[in-house]
Amino acid sequence: MESDANSPKIPDEAIEQPRPEVTSSNSNISEQQSDGKVDDSRPTLLVTNDDGIDAPGIRALVEVLLETGRYNVNVCAPDSEKSAVGHSVTARGNITVRQVEIKGATAFELSGTPADCVSLSLSGALFSWSKPTLVISGINKGSNCGYHIIYSGTVAGAREAFICGVPSIALSYNWTRGESHNTDFRIAVQACLPLIDAVLSHIMKGSYPQGFFLNVDVPVNPGQHKISEHEYGEEGDDLDFGALQEGYITVTPLGLKSHIQSDVFSSFKNWVSIVAELGVTSAL
Repeated sequence: MESDANSPKIPDEAIEQPRPEVTSSNSNISEQQSDGKVDDSRPTLLVTNDDGIDAPGIRALVEVLLETGRYNVNVCAPDSEKSAVGHSVTARGNITVRQVEIKGATAFELSGTPADCVSLSLSGALFSWSKPTLVISGINKGSNCGYHIIYSGTVAGAREAFICGVPSIALSYNWTRGESHNTDFRIAVQACLPLIDAVLSHIMKGSYPQGFFLNVDVPVNPGQHKISEHEYGEEGDDLDFGALQEGYITVTPLGLKSHIQSDVFSSFKNWVSIVAELGVTSAL
């Protein structure tokens, strides 16, 4: 997809993958509309995940986004769990698409991977818009810090949007057995709303920095947290994994090479400082 001036700059090594044949269990799939009202003045969001379209995380994310009344929400997610599939795509065979009912949103489930969901959505085959304002992948059941970003289908969904020139965020909740509950997904999404709003505000103004997508991880107790921007890594005080364990929401800029160039990271840190000064992330 062609990028505009506000889209991330894509390195030369980003190569378009061949598209599989798509079959639909619905007739006139491109003409189907949601039961939600579409407002052209509002930002358009595309939501995906790797836990599957019926997972409590994505349902909590869509529910909270719709409740704000500030966005047009569209969903395209796998029809079953696709955790740890990485950035795999369906290069051969068919992908089955089926429209599903999510009140207030236009939603489809695919037999493919998270990367397939984003790629097909941005191809123009499913939705009436040319491209969304922002792609959000998640919210994942389990953290995606450190080298988990290599295996994560959640991160891959956001990365695929970045490759296609669309700003994106991967959201994950540090689900811990014996401590976490499904209601924590909703709290985690609400904690991230100020950041989502900040990103959208700067995209709409043309001031959102380029060259990265965001990987956001929410700690096990989402109601009591701090916020910190980090590089990715497994150990050390200045890396995302360690910060998450200390109760921080970690915000990590990623690129196709994982470690982004120093000038891009500086641009990211400057943008975070501007947002913080405006008080947009005060709730985080």
